[in-house]
Amino acid sequence: MHLLIVEDDPRLCRLLLRLLTQDRHVVDAATCGEDALDCIAAATNLFDIVILDVGLPDMSGLEVARRLRASGSRVPILMLTARDALGDRVDGLDAGADDYLVKPFAFEELAARLRALARRAADSSRESTNRLVSGPIVLDETRRNVTVGGRPVELTAREFSLLECLLRHPGHALSRDQLLDMAWPFGVAVTQNTVDAFVTFLRRKLGPDGAVRIETVRGIGYRMVDA
Repeated sequence: MHLLIVEDDPRLCRLLLRLLTQDRHVVDAATCGEDALDCIAAATNLFDIVILDVGLPDMSGLEVARRLRASGSRVPILMLTARDALGDRVDGLDAGADDYLVKPFAFEELAARLRALARRAADSSRESTNRLVSGPIVLDETRRNVTVGGRPVELTAREFSLLECLLRHPGHALSRDQLLDMAWPFGVAVTQNTVDAFVTFLRRKLGPDGAVRIETVRGIGYRMVDA
C-alpha cells in the first residue's frame, strides 16, 4: 500500500518508516497537519491509508481528520494517540478516523489494523462504483441520494438529473442546450432560462461548500469543478 505517516516525533516516525518499508509498503511522511493536508490535496487518491498522530505541533490530528472529511476525502485514517480514555477514542472516531490505536503499540498490531482497513476500503470501493463525487458532493446513483460533506440533501428529480450531468463531465463547460438535452425529457417545452433557474435552486440546496463546485462559464453555461 501507499501510506502517509503524520507524526512529529522524529524517532517514532523513522521507526515506522523503516518497519513499514520492510513490510513492502510505499511510505511518505509529514510532521505537521498543514503539510499532511497539502500532501493529500496535491495527490488525490494517491494514499491508501493515512496514519495520523493526534498530538501535532500546528493543529490536532482531530482537526486534520475533520478537514479531510469536509473536503470530501474518503482516505482511511488510522489515528495514533497516547490517550486511551473512552471519550478520546469517541472524539477520534467522530472526527472521521476509521480506526484508533493507543501508544505504545506493537508493530504487529499496527500491521494487522492496516490490513483490516485495506480490506474494508476495497469492499467500500466496490460499493462506490455507482457514486459520482466532486469535493464534498457525493451522488449515489443506486440509492438516488445526494450528500454534501456527509449531510443529506433533498433534491427534486430534475435537480438530481442536472447535478448528475454536471458530475459526469467534471471540468467540462456544458452549454445550456447540452444540459437541457441531458437532464430534461425529450419534447418538454423548456427554455435556457429554465437551466439557470434550476442551477440557482441546486446551488442553494447544496449550500456554500457544494455551490462553489458549480462554476458559471460566461457565454456558455456551467461547469463542475474537477476533483
